[in-house]
Amino acid sequence: MPARFFSIDEANAALEVIRPLMDEAQAIRARIMQQRPEIWPALARAAGNGGSPVLSKAIREFDRLNDIVHQILATGAQIKDLSTGLLDFPALRQDREVLLCWKHGEPEVLFWHENDAGFAGRRPISEF
Repeated sequence: MPARFFSIDEANAALEVIRPLMDEAQAIRARIMQQRPEIWPALARAAGNGGSPVLSKAIREFDRLNDIVHQILATGAQIKDLSTGLLDFPALRQDREVLLCWKHGEPEVLFWHENDAGFAGRRPISEF
């Protein structure tokens, strides 16, 4: 059972905090993905000679990403896919636990789904 349940309005209000964090997380992810070919050689060299500027930067990026993840989770949202910025908010519909669903880039919570349906089972919020 989740720590709390969200109404649609509460989930949208939480997005005011989450949206800039997810924007930053997506930017960090893009930078990490761009540097990915450089990270492994930097790690190998750093192990032998005490450090690497590329690795130091990557570690700072991962640390910040970790902070962002914890800030998002502290709102009560559930991160389903950080790569695409997919989040769920536990909710109640007709006394059943369901999930309000938001994906990075959407203006607000526009979908919901049953707990076992996942992203493929998203239904319009108008049906909530």
